[in-house]
Amino acid sequence: MLKKLFSKGEEPTHLINKIKKYLKEYRSQSFPDGVLASMLAFNITVKKATYTLAFTLPFPCQGELEQIANKLASELDINIELELGLAVKPVRAHNIKGIKNIIAIASGKGGVGKSSTAVNLAYGLIAEGATVGILDADIYGPSIPTMLGLHNQRPTSIDGKLMQPLTANGLCAMSIGFLVADAEATVWRGPMASTAFAQLLNETAWPELDYLIIDMPPGTGDIQLTLAQKVPVAAATVVTTPQDIALIDASKGISMFDKVQVPVLGIIENMSYHLCENCGHQSHLFGAGGAERISEKYKVDLLGQLPLNAQIREDSDNGISTVVENSASDLSQLYRNIARNMAAALYYQLDANSPYTPNIVITEE
Repeated sequence: MLKKLFSKGEEPTHLINKIKKYLKEYRSQSFPDGVLASMLAFNITVKKATYTLAFTLPFPCQGELEQIANKLASELDINIELELGLAVKPVRAHNIKGIKNIIAIASGKGGVGKSSTAVNLAYGLIAEGATVGILDADIYGPSIPTMLGLHNQRPTSIDGKLMQPLTANGLCAMSIGFLVADAEATVWRGPMASTAFAQLLNETAWPELDYLIIDMPPGTGDIQLTLAQKVPVAAATVVTTPQDIALIDASKGISMFDKVQVPVLGIIENMSYHLCENCGHQSHLFGAGGAERISEKYKVDLLGQLPLNAQIREDSDNGISTVVENSASDLSQLYRNIARNMAAALYYQLDANSPYTPNIVITEE
């Protein structure tokens, strides 16, 4: 993977100790206590001047580990290869076959780019090594079919009972937009919409998925509460923009999930700034620091900030994922980083194997 000259001046044991020391001392939002503190298994082998680092990951973080390996290879002047295994575990018990964890992507109001963020986060998780599906819960305005380039396609059924999800670039998807005309769903009453969503979730033959991303309808009304209560959601992420009015609604979204006892992993600030194509200057067109204030107030993570970028809109309209089509771009890396932070937050907050989960010891006197 990484081609560097072998450093003959140092013994392998000494270099292995240096690697371990670096991994222990490394800090980031995904690894607040170092890399080794979060790994389920870790091993280093040396063969023919190549150091193989074998990790078993509790959450998808392939991109960051590749960056770490590149830096170590450069600084120590050695060959390094990575062997990565992913062992994501469910953090909430449920009866939906094939799905380990369900994460809801929500917003207090419409127009903040929630659906495009949900799609690109799903692809970001895939790029980081996970298997992912997406479920369009916006019964009244399903946009996932268009964003995935699957508009006018219909699911099939093998056994006449369960629907086969459609697939776009490795992402499994289900939406009411695959089943009914656009105009029909918009006139349904709340109970009809809730029932339809429950059927989409439970009557789809999902493959083995580490994460199912649910693109929630905007708002905090009855249907949102119903969906949050009926679906075994492991946790939620709230998307907002820096505008004060959007932040007020984002706060309502956090409160809604608190009422139904769904943990909020963090806030994503979309349209955070505009980056000038000519000079690189950041202009905060809708205000600055809003999501950071909300995250501090409610003690949730600020998972990341995304720019106001015409490419995101164009890709969504054309059924293209920014992460897939421009995998090396800065924008793609932002989505991957946020996806990593979100998956890591789920592990640290809720997984029984997390280093932050206290051990309860009962002693008899």
